[in-house]
Amino acid sequence: MPDSAAADKIVPIIMVGGAGTRLWPISRETMPKQFIPIMDDGFSTFQATLQRVTGPGFAAPIVVTANDFRFVVAEQMQELGLEGEIVLEPERRDSAAAVAVGTLIAHARDEQALCLILAGDHVVEDAQAFVSDCQAAARQARHGFIMTLGIVPTFPASGYGYLAVGEALQETGAFALDRFVEKPDTQTAAAYVAEGLLWNSGNFLFEARTMLDELRAQCPDVLSAADQAVRKGVRDLDFLRLDAQAFSAAPRISIDYAVMETTRRAGVVRASFGWSDIGSWDSVYDVKRQDAKGNVVEGPVSLIDTTGSLLRSDGLLTTVIGLDNIVVVTTRDAVLVASKEHVAKVKDLVLQLRAEGYGEATDHLKIHRPWGWYQRIDIGDRFQVKHICVKPGGTLSLQRHYHRAEHWVVVKGTAEVTIDDQIRHYHENEAAYLPIGCVHRMHNPGKIDLKIIEVQVGSYTGEDDIVRIEDIYARN
Repeated sequence: MPDSAAADKIVPIIMVGGAGTRLWPISRETMPKQFIPIMDDGFSTFQATLQRVTGPGFAAPIVVTANDFRFVVAEQMQELGLEGEIVLEPERRDSAAAVAVGTLIAHARDEQALCLILAGDHVVEDAQAFVSDCQAAARQARHGFIMTLGIVPTFPASGYGYLAVGEALQETGAFALDRFVEKPDTQTAAAYVAEGLLWNSGNFLFEARTMLDELRAQCPDVLSAADQAVRKGVRDLDFLRLDAQAFSAAPRISIDYAVMETTRRAGVVRASFGWSDIGSWDSVYDVKRQDAKGNVVEGPVSLIDTTGSLLRSDGLLTTVIGLDNIVVVTTRDAVLVASKEHVAKVKDLVLQLRAEGYGEATDHLKIHRPWGWYQRIDIGDRFQVKHICVKPGGTLSLQRHYHRAEHWVVVKGTAEVTIDDQIRHYHENEAAYLPIGCVHRMHNPGKIDLKIIEVQVGSYTGEDDIVRIEDIYARN
């Protein structure tokens, strides 16, 4: 049984799935917005979410994420010095299954557990107010309610669901939830705002047993699949890998549809913190500090006669003359130019780019790996050049290639290189040659990042010309 000091701690269940394509080209499927520092504090929104729910009133988090993001999640938690349960979904089944999984795990630890459902990609302006509202919702949840945090609208948004507030409940600031309303058109949204409806933030707080009762009554297939997926799950390094076959049986349905729109146990706290889901570039503009001309300018950007715009560059000099109310986002391999009025179509643009075969639609130029990252510098007929960074203690897989040889030039740090049955250390301005077909591996034995320039030469330089023989990160 849990001790009394832990009994009232809130268990954060943080969901960090999704591709975040509306914030392309900064956010892409291989590294979506929740893991990227978008705000000015230098932390990703996932890290900012973790920080908000770290403290005496909270238990260690349960993070539900996709297999492809497991090492990014672990690394970003380690950067904050935090530990928690990282649960890997074999595939995307929408939020109801993720909520069920997290709730089952919390309930197995403590039948009276309080759970807080959070998205890992939201921005909260006042963390203290957020915690206070969670505490108020938690006290009401002890009376058997599933509480949601409702946001007072700042404009008639058509991209959010709305909450109609009912009668006051026992807890100050808490109300019965009269009804959920799906995303309206702009005219209807204006009427909802005038009527005092709240935005649905997607944050929910409840006793685990209450949510499990509602799932059992409203959507038993989701609960059954989640339960089997957890029971049959296996430990993989520091992760809990859900059983793929069991999890695939869960219907694709959101927690709003599965439970919240039909339950009679829903309540709402009118939130006192500023909030945004930064779901599009115009919403990023809204939460950023603007200059005297109404511009948000980040990175090497130069403007003339431009107002009311968001202009961001990740390194490439970007210049704009005589345009108003636009969004310009420049990365090293892609540029987005759009009117703020049409930024909602960025998701459609990404789908079009994928159909046209552009790898930039889903992949960043810098590719993150559990050992560090690599970034392509140049590519051409029979060659490719990469910049590779291996973090201290990082080790690439033991592997071979059938179609290319490689040259590794050390520019910083020390590389421990295995080539067939020989191991040698290479230092700055030294190079290792890896002939076609050799079995090789690179390890960073030092205390600083290892930086390598890799030159590949051969008839084929694709990433699928890697035969892994051994890998400490248990990748296939």
